[in-house]
Parts: sequence; structure tokens; C-alpha cells
Amino acid sequence: MITVRTTFVRLLCLALLLGLGLASCRSSKLSRSSRSSPARAGSYSRAGGSNSKGAYQRAESVIQTARSYLGTPYRYGGTTRKGMDCSGLLVTSFKAASLTIPRTSGEQARFGKAIRPAEVRPGDLLFFAEKKGGRQVSHVGMVTTVRGRDEVIFIHSTVHRGVMEDALSSEHYQKIFIKATRPF
Repeated sequence: MITVRTTFVRLLCLALLLGLGLASCRSSKLSRSSRSSPARAGSYSRAGGSNSKGAYQRAESVIQTARSYLGTPYRYGGTTRKGMDCSGLLVTSFKAASLTIPRTSGEQARFGKAIRPAEVRPGDLLFFAEKKGGRQVSHVGMVTTVRGRDEVIFIHSTVHRGVMEDALSSEHYQKIFIKATRPF
């Protein structure tokens, strides 16, 4: 006969497993909502045809939304002002601009067109490993500002400091940088 305590422990274990199954920066599972109507991959520039202008405006809208979350604490699997992880920040910011991207950093890394670091523009995504020399994506950020060739600023959510902007040129991020993609 199953006791109340045994039932409670089983339910608690189930809840924990479900919680761990939620997408996070290290997860590579794709959520259902990210399978439909993804943002189109391609390039854009501030000057150019209507498609280029539209992509630039979408990128600026996503960046503005992401910046509205500056200071939000980190929360594994989070997508709200109460807390969010790195990929949750991007999903939430893209969604506010009526664009859908995959939920996890691993899936986001396979989304869009791969570009060289020297080609990054605002709105492009940057992917990082957990440790120096790592190959598996565990973290993502979005370029917010590019000043010259060497100053790239990106927004992301860190475990210790929450949503913030950092320079890609910092020694830490240079050591763990994997790649960049263009989602527009």
C-alpha cells in the first residue's frame, strides 16, 4: 500500500524532473513553440532595400526589448522579469517583436546563418562554451552595439549578475567564444 509520504515523494521527484527538463542555457531540446514560424535568416544593413531596412528595424526592436530587462536576476529556465536565463532572454525579446526563435542556446546555435566574428552587427547572436576550449554551446548573448572592428557589446543573462551587457573583447569571453550567427 502506498502511503501519503511515498506519494508526496514521488510527486516531488516528478516535479523536479519536469523542472530539470525545462529548457536552459545548457539544454539542447527544442520547445514546441519554437518549431513554428521562425524568424528568417539572412543579412541586413542600415542602408539598403526594404528587406534590409526591415531586418535592421526588427533587430533594433529586439535589442530595445532585451535592454528593458537589464538588471533582471538569473533564473534557470526563466523568461520573465522575476528571472531569466540567457536563452530565455532572447526568446522573450524576439517574441516581443513577433519573431520566434528556438528556446535553448543549443538550438539557437543552429538557427540562422553562421557569420565570422568580424561581420557581427546588432541583433546577431554570440555563442559560448562553458569552459575554455569547449565545443558544446552552453551560453548565448545578442550583439547590441558595434563600434569599429574591435568593440562588440552584447547582452546576456549571467548566473551571478543577471541580465547585463559585456564586451566580447574581454579575456573571459574570448576564451570561451564558439561562434556567431545572424538570425534575420
